Formats: sequence, structure tokens, C-alpha cells
Amino acid sequence: MADAKKIAVIGLDCAPPELVFDRWRDGLPCLRSLIADGLWGKLHSVTPPITVPAWSCMMSGKDPGELGIYGFRNRKDYSYDGLTIANSSAVREQRVWDILSRSGKKVIVMGVPGTYPPSRVNGCMIGCFLTPNSDAPYTYPPELKPELESKFGPYQMDVKNFRSEDKRPILDHIYEMTNQHFAMAEHLVSSRDWDFFMMVEMGTDRIHHAFWKFFDSEHFKYVPGNQFEDAIHAYYRHLDGKISSLLQLLGNETTVFVVSDHGAKKMEGGICVNEWMKSEGYLSLRQSVDKPTPLSKMQIDWSKTKAWGEGGYYSRIFLNVKGREPQGVIDPANYESVRDEIKAKLEAMQDHEGKPLGTRVFKPQEVYRSVRGIPPDLIVYFGNLTWRSVGSMGMGGIYTFENDTGPDDANHAEYGIFILRDPGRKDGRQLDGLRIFDVSATILDRFGMTVPPDMQGKPVPRS
Repeated sequence: MADAKKIAVIGLDCAPPELVFDRWRDGLPCLRSLIADGLWGKLHSVTPPITVPAWSCMMSGKDPGELGIYGFRNRKDYSYDGLTIANSSAVREQRVWDILSRSGKKVIVMGVPGTYPPSRVNGCMIGCFLTPNSDAPYTYPPELKPELESKFGPYQMDVKNFRSEDKRPILDHIYEMTNQHFAMAEHLVSSRDWDFFMMVEMGTDRIHHAFWKFFDSEHFKYVPGNQFEDAIHAYYRHLDGKISSLLQLLGNETTVFVVSDHGAKKMEGGICVNEWMKSEGYLSLRQSVDKPTPLSKMQIDWSKTKAWGEGGYYSRIFLNVKGREPQGVIDPANYESVRDEIKAKLEAMQDHEGKPLGTRVFKPQEVYRSVRGIPPDLIVYFGNLTWRSVGSMGMGGIYTFENDTGPDDANHAEYGIFILRDPGRKDGRQLDGLRIFDVSATILDRFGMTVPPDMQGKPVPRS
């Protein structure tokens, strides 16, 4: 097979293989055609399977530990409140478009999580959903911004208030955002010289979190015949049409990837991790609360606290270590034994009905090649990601069925999708064992470039 002339990557954040490959494949003619002609399979994500850092891991071939990015929010120091959002300035490893830019290839990078603020490339870049608002400088070069706004209006980088029960405006905004993104993509691939194009659509993620309970008959909040029962399926059909229109502009000589960073699954409920910490004697309060209260507003007695946790689709557990945290109480000599103790207790947890929860707990040093920045001491998948972590206290107990940050009925899953169509080939072959790191390695290989030895991924074979 000859080296690729052009490569296009269409990213669908949170798209699960169970929907794309199984449940709805027959009703998605464009994606079905790509699968029939190409190589495809489930794509194993990173630990944890979170948008930030997963897309940067995919495009750099480095795991979260190597990047020093363990989620949206990361500790900037060992204080008790030093959490920062990981934007592009936190990514210090080269990604595919950096390598391609240096090699002289022209790139278009659009909306890939981890690209705000945008960086200098040999081509153009539009920042991701972390762009604070449409007034921010979200393009490189800067003059691209007025060009886009004159044609498409203010940039819709994300869906506002997607954790709300007011569903109609959310659904309308998802469509508006997706339509704008694909219109921008069609404009850029038609008006620029390029060798590599990549876009990521966040609408798939937002519609899962906002509407999962309406279509999944196994979700405990599902009501048959509800008005939004077809919302996710209809959106996928719309999205399939948008991808089809874009592919017509890309041409048959373009190598095409369709990938996602992780999947999605129904959420059973939430584990109030700090309520659990308190019940087990690891966290001490100076004053209790009787209404939902974020940990940042709690009066914690740090002199008597051994550990605390953060909320999210997974939980990060932090230990209060002498000489590390300001009021540390755990002797460094006992650090590993305390960590093991908490890990064992979390893995042995039962659900609200007394059944095994199936929680998985990871030590960063055991799942990453190296550990940079300030990692959590433990990474926790409650119920193997069927339960989310709730950081607030005062929710009425350890188990909750309401989210402290607004309605959200889906969690992330460990497998996303991978589809690759090489020009002139009709394989229709399913691949096993694909990892998220393989995407960047395969892109470089298809361009005939050497994959850097420090990248974790392996190219998908050409034959």
C-alpha cells in the first residue's frame, strides 16, 4: 500500500461501540459503509477514560502519567484546594499535528480537546470545548477567527447547561453546535491546502449525559414512550449525514479515521466518597452539614484527616501525608499500608442493596509507564464505572441517586470506537486488541513516517 496522500480524523467524543457497531449500525449508512470497507474494532481507552486527557493521549502516544494529566482537574500543588483545569498549556508532549507540522505537512486541527489556547501549527487550529467563550482568542492564526465568525457566527464550543432537566433547549443547542462545527469543517477543508485534518465533535458526549435515561430501557429512570426516547438515535442519524457530506469533500483518496476517546454506559447512582471516608474514620469534620455541600466549603479538621476524595465519573483519592500536605498526618513510612487498606476497603464495598459493587481501584504507579505532576494516590471506578463519585457531603448518606452537579444519567466506559478506511481497500475486517495509543502511531505510519520510539502505540498493519 502506498503512503497516504491525505489523512482525515473525525472524532466523536464518547461514542460507544455498542451503539455504532451493534445497535444502530444498519441505520447509519455512512458509518456502516466505512465499517464494511475498512478496519474496525473496539478501542481501549486510558485510565481513567475521560475526555481530558484521553484525546491528548491518543494523539501523543503517551499515557496520563507521562502527560501528568489525570482528568479535567489536577492538583497544582500539595495544598488542599489547589486544583486547576488542564488546558493545552498542561500538555508538554508533542502530538501528531506537532510532528506533522515540523515535517512540512499542512494541518487543520479543529475542536480537539486539549487545544485551547490554540498553538502554532503549520496550518490552522480552532480551540476545543474548554474555550471560555466566543470572545476568547480561540484560533491560530488569529485572523482565522473573524473569517469564521463572518460566515458562521459566534463559535459554539460547547453546550451550555447540559446538566439540566430543561431538555428541549439542550437538544436544540446540540444540533446547532454540531451543524456549525461541520459547516466550519467543510469550509476549512475546501478553502485550505492540507495534508492532515482532524476534528472532534462533543455533541455525542453531551447528548449521552443529557438523554441516556430516555432511551436505555435498563436505566432505572427509563419511562417507556417518553418524548425523548428517540433523541440519541435521531442525533446519530443526523451526525451520520453530516459525516457523509464531509467525506464527499475529502474525496476517495483520503485515508479516513473515525474514532472516539471512550464509550458510555448507564449510571446506576452515585457514591458519596467523602461520606464514606468519614464513616470509615479517614475524614474528620469540625462541623457537619445537613444539605449538599461541596468539599471546598466544608470545615475539615485536617489534623485528624487521613484521606479525602474528589467527585466525577471516577474518583481520585488523596492521602494526607506528613511532609507533603500542609497538615499531613500519615507517616511516610505507613503511606503504602494506608493506601493498601483504603484500596481493599473500596474494592470490598457493597451497593445500597448489600450486593458486591464491583469497584476497581488503581495505583497510578502500577498503570502508567511514569508518573509526572501530582497524581491522585488512588483512582477509583465505583461499580466499574456504573456509579459516579460524588464529592459533596450532606447528600443523605453514602449512596445517592441524584448528582451534585446536575442531572446526568450516563457514565464513561472503557471502550470507544475505531474505524479506518484506507483508499482503494475493501477489508471489512474487525480488529481485536486496539488501544487508544495506536491511533497516532497509525497516522504517522500511513504517512510513511517513523513512529517515535517513546510512543506507546503500534500501527495498524497495512495488509
